[in-house]
Amino acid sequence: QVQLVESGGGLVQAGESLRLSCAASGRTFSRYAMGWFRQAPGKEREFVAAISRRGGSTNYADSVKGRFTISRDNAKNTVYLQMNSLKPEDTAVYYCAADFVVGGTTRGKDEYDYWGQGTQVTVSS
Repeated sequence: QVQLVESGGGLVQAGESLRLSCAASGRTFSRYAMGWFRQAPGKEREFVAAISRRGGSTNYADSVKGRFTISRDNAKNTVYLQMNSLKPEDTAVYYCAADFVVGGTTRGKDEYDYWGQGTQVTVSS
């Protein structure tokens, strides 16, 4: 069982930055690939970024590539999402998720086993 708690969301202006954190409980954090997803009002939850168990592989949605960076610190049981050059269309609730895998990353939300409660990110124009 893994419990995930996101933090770091807020209200920013377009062009500014935010860093989201997701703290995981348990001693098996390094066995999980981690992902970030987001959901805007009236829209499906969509993939944002993912990172492999040891951080050697990352994967990004085209809409955030070059602006967002996912990273993890297994010693701290934490995954991060650094978001730069934010745009109004990035406004959404951001969720972190854990996927128990042998290796690699996945974009499919149905592949993830555990989810956090989400943190709101609002970008004003």
